[in-house]
Amino acid sequence: MGSKYAEIGIDVKKKGVEVFRPSLESLFPRAFCPVVRDPKFKKYGMVLHTDGAGSKPLQSYLHWRETGEDKWFRGIAQDVLAMNLDDVVCVGATPLSFVDYVAVNRSKVPKEKLLSVLNAGFKECFGMLGEHGIKLSFLGGETADLPDQLRTLDVSGTISASVELSKVISSDGIRPGDLIVGLRSGGRTKYERKENSGMMCNGITLARHSLMKSEYARKYPELKDPDGKGYYGKFSFDDNLDELGMTVGEAILSPTRIFAPIITKALDKHKQIAGLVHNTGGGQTKCLRLGRNIHYIKDDLIEPDGIFHLIQREAKVGWREMFEDFNMGVGLEIIVKKESVDEVLAIAEKFGLGAKVTGRCEKSNGKNRLTIKSRFGKFEYW
Repeated sequence: MGSKYAEIGIDVKKKGVEVFRPSLESLFPRAFCPVVRDPKFKKYGMVLHTDGAGSKPLQSYLHWRETGEDKWFRGIAQDVLAMNLDDVVCVGATPLSFVDYVAVNRSKVPKEKLLSVLNAGFKECFGMLGEHGIKLSFLGGETADLPDQLRTLDVSGTISASVELSKVISSDGIRPGDLIVGLRSGGRTKYERKENSGMMCNGITLARHSLMKSEYARKYPELKDPDGKGYYGKFSFDDNLDELGMTVGEAILSPTRIFAPIITKALDKHKQIAGLVHNTGGGQTKCLRLGRNIHYIKDDLIEPDGIFHLIQREAKVGWREMFEDFNMGVGLEIIVKKESVDEVLAIAEKFGLGAKVTGRCEKSNGKNRLTIKSRFGKFEYW
């Protein structure tokens, strides 16, 4: 059976990016992000990372068109920041500065209002991070008016970070016997203002197409690929579902959780963290990028949040593909030595974040493997 994502023109495996690998100069090839030596301070490495909010801005655009309320764009700021920040902390790096890139078709999107709301969103996030000892400088960015290239808007960002080379989380230390601690993507931590659906930024295109009713794509044709599959869902953006505890639109737009306060604290206290995995593109299979000859076995995963059950049911996606396309309730994983597990779990608990041991590492033969054992079935990936 073909991928539901492929049917709407998305390549979840990102085929083609391998052409860049020979050009990478990372000192730690199996680290979550490339690290290069600082030419001035030889004991330190530099990290530069860029990412965006995916197609989430299109859902924000839909809400704005239906309500006229600019507030729906605000969460994009946290999405973009989280997608960059939590990737660089996965190599143990200290974030230094951040810039954004906002591209719009101003005939469709109110540029000045959008920028004002995004600025407020970034300011709130930087304030929260500062309260937890993460001093990240905002150095502005770039805006572009691209009416010939863009139907609505796109928002992305770039972050710079520094790391002492002796403290890089390279993943080379992942060994059989290490345990996997999963950090929940949904719920609400002590530093968040409201409940999160757990959606993060990946899988949004499939969520939008399978959940939002077809009339939206007819009403706002700029929401979809003119030659692609249209919306085929049955929900309005403001339909409130008990299984979500919020509206369908709010569940799709729930800002990507920022895990950096927890990870920074864990790294300060524990030197036995062997790997960190931000479950973005590739979902639960993201761990396959880390370590060598490791068989990841996840046999006690956190129960997927309601939004994932809803997408699976409405899109008629097999559970094997769901684990590959979505984080499925586990936003970030800490691979840690057995003797430090309890202390890592205690740190998550202090922040009010749901966490548990979701699996373990065993030896593989030749290449990394992943086995997921769940109530939905057993699935193998490599």
